[in-house]
Amino acid sequence: MAAQALSLLREVSRLEAPLEELRALQSVLQSVPLSELREQAAELHLGPLFSLLNENHREQTTLCVSILERLLQALEPVHVARNLSVDLQRGLTHPNDSVKILTLSQVGRIIENSDAVTEILNNAELLKQIVYCIGGENLSVAKALIVEISSVSPESLNYCTTSGLVTQLLRELTGEDVLVRATCIEMVTSLAYTHHGRQYLAQEGVIDQISNIIVGADSDPFSSFYLPGFVKFFGNLAIMDSPQQICERYPVFVEKVFEMTESQDPTMIGIAVDTIGILGSNVEGKQVLQKTGARFERLLMRIGYQAKNASTELKIRCLDAISSLFYLPPEQQTDDLLRMTESWFSSLSQDPLELFRGISNQPFLELHCAALKVFTAIANQPWAQKLMFNSPGFVEYVMDRSVERDKASKDAKYELVKALANSKTIAEIFGNPNYLRLRTYLSEGPYYVKPISTTAVEGAE
Repeated sequence: MAAQALSLLREVSRLEAPLEELRALQSVLQSVPLSELREQAAELHLGPLFSLLNENHREQTTLCVSILERLLQALEPVHVARNLSVDLQRGLTHPNDSVKILTLSQVGRIIENSDAVTEILNNAELLKQIVYCIGGENLSVAKALIVEISSVSPESLNYCTTSGLVTQLLRELTGEDVLVRATCIEMVTSLAYTHHGRQYLAQEGVIDQISNIIVGADSDPFSSFYLPGFVKFFGNLAIMDSPQQICERYPVFVEKVFEMTESQDPTMIGIAVDTIGILGSNVEGKQVLQKTGARFERLLMRIGYQAKNASTELKIRCLDAISSLFYLPPEQQTDDLLRMTESWFSSLSQDPLELFRGISNQPFLELHCAALKVFTAIANQPWAQKLMFNSPGFVEYVMDRSVERDKASKDAKYELVKALANSKTIAEIFGNPNYLRLRTYLSEGPYYVKPISTTAVEGAE
C-alpha cells in the first residue's frame, strides 16, 4: 500500500492538473498505516503538493490539504523545519483557512519539539516571518502558538512583542469580554512559566492589572468566568518566584483565596484548595500561610470538612492539597517547622488520622490512594509517627497487604512503607520489631504475595 502511495505521489509531481491522481492518492492513504509511511519518510517529497496549493482550484486545494495532513504526520518535526520552511511560510499567508490551519498545526509541532524549534530560532528571518504571518490571524490556535513561541527565549518574545501580538493578547486580557479574558489568562499563565516571560509581564504592569481586576471582581456579576484563572495565575507566579514577595506585594491574592474557600460554589472551593496546595508546596510558602495565624487554622478546618463531606472529585483535590502542605523534606525539618505541621494537622479535624483512615477505606481507588498519599507526606515526621504508633490498629493496617487489590493502591502503600522505613526516627518510635517488618515489606517489593504453602504449614503448626 505504501508503495502505491509513493507511486501516485511521484505521478502527481509530474503532472500539471493531477486531479484524478490526487483523488486516488487520498483514497489510498486512508488505508496505509502511519508506521508504514514513516518507514518511507525519506521518499516523501511534499514540495509539489505544496505548490499545487498555490493554484486557485478549490477541490485541488481540499485534496492537497487532506493528503498533506496525513503525510506530514509521518515526518519528524525536525525534517519539516529544515526542509519545508519556505512552504510553511507560504501556507501561513494562504487565503484559504484550511491551508493556514494545516500550516499552524505544523508550526505547533515544531515549537513543541526541542530539536526542531532550534531550527527556527537559529533562523531569525524565518522566525520573524512566522510571527508576522500568525499576527494576521485571529484564530485561537494562532494566539496559543504566539505564547509558545514567546516562551522559548527572550529573543523570540521580543519578535512577538515587536509585532504587537503579545500586546493584543494583553489588551484582551483586561478587556470587557469575560469569556475572552478567561481564555487569555490561561495563555498568560503559560508565558509566566518562563523567567523572561515573568519579567516582561512585570515590566508591562500586567501583574498589577491582574491584581486590580481581582480587587474589582466583587462588584462584577460575571467574575466567576475569569476569577479562577486569575487566582491560578498568582498561585503559579508565587511558587515560581517567591511566595513571600508575591503575597506581600499582592495581598488581594491571598485574601481572595481565603474568601473562595468559604464559597458555596464547589468550583471556587476547588480552585482555592488547589492554590493553597501550590502555595504551601515549599517551606517559604508554608511560612507565608503560617503568618496568617488563626485564619489559616480555620481554613484548614474547612479543608478537613470538605475532605470528609464534599463530592469525590473535591475530596481528592483536598487530600492532594493536604499532602502538599504537610510534606517536609528531612533536611528542612527544624523544630519550629515540625511544631507548625503538627499544629496544622490538629486543625484539620478532631481526629485527623482516623478521618484519613476512614477515607482510605472507602471503595474508590482514587480516594484510597489520595488518603495513602497524605499518610506518606507526614510519614517522616516524628510527631506523625507517634500518632500512627499510638492509633489502635494503624501499624497493622500499614503492614497488611490484603487491603490493596490493584497496582495503583499497592504502589501507594509501598511509598508509605518506604517513607516510614527510611526515616531516622522510626526504629525508636515504632520499636525494632515493627521497624524490621517495614524493612522486610520494603525488600519484598510492592507486589509480593505470601506463598500459599507457607501459610498451610504455619496453620498446621
